[in-house]
Amino acid sequence: QVQLVESGGGLVQAGGSLRLSCAASGSIFSTNDLGWYRQAPGKQRVFVATITRNGITNYADSVKGRFTISRDNAKNTVYLQMNSLKPEDTALYYCNADVVTTTLTRRTYWGQGTQVTVSS
Repeated sequence: QVQLVESGGGLVQAGGSLRLSCAASGSIFSTNDLGWYRQAPGKQRVFVATITRNGITNYADSVKGRFTISRDNAKNTVYLQMNSLKPEDTALYYCNADVVTTTLTRRTYWGQGTQVTVSS
């Protein structure tokens, strides 16, 4: 079994910054792509950013230049540095991991979500 635990969410004023973390633990052989998604109230979950094991990143247009995704492979942890936050960034943020387990099964796992609220 694999667990993803997010942290770092909170309430911040517009223009401020937050750093989200997501640590994967359990029966992990290796992690491939790691990513962040978000879901605003009444809307569908949408892509924010991903990073490959080798550090290649991809971002949604809405966060380019403001958010930075990074990872620590030794800790099976992914981070999301969010700067210049806007009220429209308010959402529940979920991390996502493409994992190969110790039984060599490849699966995608999701965290439980961490709330980010940006006040105007």
